[in-house]
Amino acid sequence: MPSDTALPSPLPEGRFDGREAFDGLLRAALASAAREGWKELIFSDPDFADWPLGERASIEALQAWSASGRRLVLLAERFDGVERRHARFVGWRRTWDHIVECRALRVPHAQAGSGVPSAWWTPSWFLHRIDIEHGRGLSGTDARTRSALRESIEECWRQARPAFPASTLGL
Repeated sequence: MPSDTALPSPLPEGRFDGREAFDGLLRAALASAAREGWKELIFSDPDFADWPLGERASIEALQAWSASGRRLVLLAERFDGVERRHARFVGWRRTWDHIVECRALRVPHAQAGSGVPSAWWTPSWFLHRIDIEHGRGLSGTDARTRSALRESIEECWRQARPAFPASTLGL
């Protein structure tokens, strides 16, 4: 929870351009989520390959954010890149399995562009990377845009299947 003397710092709103800007917004949002105690986070991306999920600072922010009543939702087309590139996140996810829900939407190649959006959604702020290749997108608090993004994510979620288990049980 934020302290009584600290006011929440607003996250940037408007267009962003480039990988560094995208990464900076993700890092700032993780820090805000931890500091302000956001209850629900929704991460959506085709594969999360270029998200800074494996960075020590990201894991520290997620650890600080993790608490009773929290929920993290991850939606992707595939999670194999997360397992290969973000070892710290995989370990964190194992520990906090009870607050993390993951689903994958398999998108046929013929439907490229109609798959999982690259986005971060919360009830009060969003980040939507519209051009993944060039790292361009939009972030903000606009209710209409936030609602439309949530609907897009929910439609994918309904079609997706459970994925990225915290552990694999063998016989």
